[in-house]
Amino acid sequence: MNLLAKNETISKGTLENALSLCAPGTRESLEAVLCGKELFFEQGLHLATAEGADLQALVAVADHLRRETVGQAVTYVVNRNINFTNVCFVGCSFCGFGRGPQAADAYSLSFEEVVRRAQEAWDCGATEVCIQGGLRRDLDGFFYRDLLRAIKRVLPAMHVHAFSPMEIDYGVLKTGLPLRDYLQMMKDEGLGSIPGTAAEVLDDHIRRQLSPNKLPVARWVEVITTAHELRIPTTSTMMYGHVEEPADWVRHLLLLRSIQKRTGGFTEFVPLGFIHQNTRLYKHGGARPGAMRDEHLRVHALSRVLLHGAICNVQVSWVKLGIETSLACLQAGGNDFGGTLMEENISKAAGATFGEYVSPEEFRAYVRKIGRVPAERSTTYKIRRTFERPEDDPPPAPPALRFAPSEAHIAYTEGAY
Repeated sequence: MNLLAKNETISKGTLENALSLCAPGTRESLEAVLCGKELFFEQGLHLATAEGADLQALVAVADHLRRETVGQAVTYVVNRNINFTNVCFVGCSFCGFGRGPQAADAYSLSFEEVVRRAQEAWDCGATEVCIQGGLRRDLDGFFYRDLLRAIKRVLPAMHVHAFSPMEIDYGVLKTGLPLRDYLQMMKDEGLGSIPGTAAEVLDDHIRRQLSPNKLPVARWVEVITTAHELRIPTTSTMMYGHVEEPADWVRHLLLLRSIQKRTGGFTEFVPLGFIHQNTRLYKHGGARPGAMRDEHLRVHALSRVLLHGAICNVQVSWVKLGIETSLACLQAGGNDFGGTLMEENISKAAGATFGEYVSPEEFRAYVRKIGRVPAERSTTYKIRRTFERPEDDPPPAPPALRFAPSEAHIAYTEGAY
């Protein structure tokens, strides 16, 4: 029996055992999704509060659905994250990154510096730059367009994954262009895809608690769906572990599922655990201190189950989870490790301590640790290369960049972070 067949046999036995031990109501919902049925709010809410044997069954089913949908590969993208400014007037209470324009540690990168960093990334093998920043009051309306032009002029083949729906909406406000015309202009200038961030939780009551200045749910959906109509793909995200409840997760996921059924434009879903340490929301007693291990597993597994048949890829955010919890979530429905990043400022500013860079060599070693197959992908999930065996790996090369020092990849232990 080959390794793949052996793994499938073990998985089937684990799944059947887990289903036999869970509560009848849990089993009924999980068996329904295994039969190809969509789950609805009440079923999703029941699973969102699963504990003990019910949680183990949810995780087992999510892992089975992952294998059935995308196989044994765990993908990653070689990219660089560039946050071009931390000056921001929005004032999100969950953010430790934003600064006022006069703050001692406020910064704004020039176009030349952004392009230099993008060129460095390209020279290190990156195929993507992910570009986001704060909202400056004095931002020129065509800043985002001109930044795209500067990058694509020098690196025409680099995929630019950039500008959250909040930034797109701000660009529309500043230029006075209709949303569709603005997005078409950005696509024409080389925008490859849009991060589906600024979602947090897609419920206006929750959003008012997190950031009264954030764009409302209807506008977030409008920006995303208009992008999809113009064939600009986006990611989708949800931030959890703060003031929201499990019912909010379910409504959020079902909204994303309904959008995907209409547009097909989401490349992946990325659950983002709240990093609490340096945020006003937590310091003022307005939020719980992030999620613990079972909640991370529950959210990732629930995402796979509720989005089954709609969004194929569930990404783990190693910069927020750490490596050990990321590996656990990759066995609870996840199939993508995200990007190498090379630099990361937003989670770090909020208190994350898991580093800013994971090399392709490290990704491949971590993936093999859980018996899966590493594969490098493009931003839109086209497989660039699969590494079936360690012998397939290219020889390791020392990084051309001097990465900022950070704490080691701390294993997840008890408690929140």
